Amino acid sequence: MSNIDLNNMPKHIAIIMDGNGRWAKSKNLPRSIGHKNGVKSVRLISEECSKLKIKYLTLYTLSIENFKRPKSELNNLLSLLSITIKSEVSKMKKNNIKFNIFGFRDWLPEKINEQLNNAILETKNNDGLNLNLALAYSSRYEILQSCKKLANDLSNQTIKYDELSEKNINDQLLTKDTPDPDLLIRTGGTHRLSNFLLWQCAYTELYFTDKFWPDFNQNDLNEAIIDFQSRERKFGTIKT
Repeated sequence: MSNIDLNNMPKHIAIIMDGNGRWAKSKNLPRSIGHKNGVKSVRLISEECSKLKIKYLTLYTLSIENFKRPKSELNNLLSLLSITIKSEVSKMKKNNIKFNIFGFRDWLPEKINEQLNNAILETKNNDGLNLNLALAYSSRYEILQSCKKLANDLSNQTIKYDELSEKNINDQLLTKDTPDPDLLIRTGGTHRLSNFLLWQCAYTELYFTDKFWPDFNQNDLNEAIIDFQSRERKFGTIKT
């Protein structure tokens, strides 16, 4: 942390938490144990972001595509999610973390949706880190839904074609009240976005590490932030 420039911090960090299953396989353990250890990393990184005064942390937790996984693994993931949400609410309140969800929640069981609503309600007045979980999320589907809403508005003539702008699309996205990520981290050695925040990451700095998510710790986060701070962000312009 001593090498981090606290005056040049990313406001919003997004993380693709990849490698839980491969971490477990490398240790001859069930995949479920990898996911459980991944939860520990979520806790560590959330607490570190709070200490560093990061304002937004968005974690790619469960994609719509993940619902195609074997039923036994999906049930284990949903059970772990339910247990974790229930156990972490008091810690989020203690650490002044505001909890939120990005996703299409009709894919989730009613019990989990109730727990998510409770966590959002219990932490709504916190003003520290905004912790966003991308659950039952698909960026392409999110963009498609935004376009459908705009097409409906055009059909109803509540908006004119000549008035359309990027802001109109952005205002229909699940992330409309959250700034675009400054830094996206993907663990596990894979170099792709995997249908995560495709619109929002147009000018996001990307950082990839071979470390599996359960091994990713505070020092690794700090290294990613230091790397981010070494880059010159031009947003398509030329600095003179």
